[in-house]
Parts: sequence; C-alpha cells; structure tokens
Amino acid sequence: MPTKTIAYLRTSTGWQEFGIDAQLDQCRAFTDKIDAVFSDEGISGNVSLHKRPGLLAAIDSLQNGDVLLVARRDRLCRGDPVLIAMIERLVEKRGARIISVAGEGTEGDDPTNRLMRRIVDAFAEYEILLVKARTTAALSSKKARGERTGGVPYGYKLHPMNPKELVIDEIEQKIIVLIKTLRETGQSLQKIADVLTAQGYKPRGKNWHRQTIKNILNFTHSERFKHDQ
Repeated sequence: MPTKTIAYLRTSTGWQEFGIDAQLDQCRAFTDKIDAVFSDEGISGNVSLHKRPGLLAAIDSLQNGDVLLVARRDRLCRGDPVLIAMIERLVEKRGARIISVAGEGTEGDDPTNRLMRRIVDAFAEYEILLVKARTTAALSSKKARGERTGGVPYGYKLHPMNPKELVIDEIEQKIIVLIKTLRETGQSLQKIADVLTAQGYKPRGKNWHRQTIKNILNFTHSERFKHDQ
C-alpha cells in the first residue's frame, strides 16, 4: 500500500505571523504529495492532547510507513518535553514518522538527529520560560507605577481621558449578548465563531476562534459571579 503524507497545522490564538495558510504553503513547497490536512486553530502548543482534535485526528489517520508533516516541530508541541515525547510515541506505534519542513533533526533516527530534536525542544521550552520571565518583570514594573497590569477585557475599552480606567464598549457588549444567546440555544463554540464571521462582526484579532469565544464566555461568567456576591 502506498504511504501517505498527512500535514498537521496549528496556530495559537492571535498569532498570525505563522498562520495556517503560511504553514500549508511551506508544506506544499516541501512536497506536492499531501494526502490529508488536519489543523488546530487558536490552540496553544502545550495543551493536553484531548484538547487537540486536529492532532488526534491526524495521528489516528496514520498507518505503517506514513509521514506526519509539519512546517516546524513546535507546531506539534511547544515547551513541554513530556507531551512531545508522548506524541512521538503515538506516531511511532502506528509505524509512521514525523518530518519537519524546517529539518530540526527529523531526517532520521540516528544519535545526531535524536540530539538535534532534543536541542530544538529545549530551545522551544527556554523561549517560553524567557517570555514568561520578561512578562512577569514588565507586569511588576507597571504595577509599581500604578498602571494596569492586565489586558483590556472584551466588552470594555480604555477611557480616552484616563488610560487607567475602563469604560463599556457598546459594540462589543452587543456581540457578547449575541454570543450568550447562541450558546444558550446549544450552539458549539466553533459554530458561534463561524456565525460571527459570517455576519461580519470584527474580532480584536484577525479571526474568530473557538478559544476566543470560550474566553469571552468565561470572563463574562466570572464578572457576573462577582457582582452576585
């Protein structure tokens, strides 16, 4: 039976520089033989596997001799050595292998390539820890100056005369009402995102994602809970 090439693509919420289209273009430039494409949009690379339906479906479709193709290794996992090892084992159990367009030690299973993969994973973890450390330091500095340390929650905006104060954003509040209404009628998070996109409602980022909808619902629920106390 001929082997298949399965492409897997992933983006985190709001990060568009290396979006789904760009990843797919890189995969297609690497090979003109892509039999299926699976993706997870708006999902962090360090969340557990059961929250990665696209990756699970991609792995489930693999058979002996197949290739799981990614534009970069961090599309599979970012900053979690245990999780990436688990993904590798699942792929290996199906007799398949992972190939990264960027190389990154996926050309073989010899000691040199194994070492390269570990180095790539270690740098991905280091990058995340470094960003977290810089963010913590920046937030501490802002807090010491009496400035806001959190982002502006959806449904609000900064006061034009006082950037430390939030005021209601009427347009976003109407979208929140629509989101709640759709959710109460049993619509899935992805369906709600699709409806908002189809009706031309503009998100803060480039696209509406299921995770964006979930974050908005979680925030509005916590705000209502605080007001009910």
